[in-house]
Amino acid sequence: MQMVVDSLRQKGKIFKKMQEVAPKDLGIRNKIKIYKATDINGYFWAIFAVSQKSRLLMKDVHKFEEIYAKLSLFFEHNFKHKVIFIDAPLCSKAAKAFKEAGWKIQ
Repeated sequence: MQMVVDSLRQKGKIFKKMQEVAPKDLGIRNKIKIYKATDINGYFWAIFAVSQKSRLLMKDVHKFEEIYAKLSLFFEHNFKHKVIFIDAPLCSKAAKAFKEAGWKIQ
C-alpha cells in the first residue's frame, strides 16, 4: 500500500481514507491488490495494483472491468477515478482499451 500512496502523493493526490479490499470479499481468485480511497475533495477512487510476470493482454482488460463492476456493486456506488498500477509489460491494444474505459495507468 505504501508504494501506491507514495506514487500518488508525488502526483499531488492526497487521501483522507484508504481501505484495502480483499479479493475474496468480491468473489474473485486473482492475485491483485484492490483499494478503495477517498480524496480530500470527497471523490471515491478505485485503485488496483497488479504484479505479474506475463504480459497484460486484452482479456485482462475485460477481467479488470468485471472486477471493477463487482467492486461497484459491493460498495453500492460508482467511483470517480479508476487507477491501475501495473508491474508487467502491457500490450499496446490493452493500453488503448484501458484508456478508452477510463482507467489511468501508472
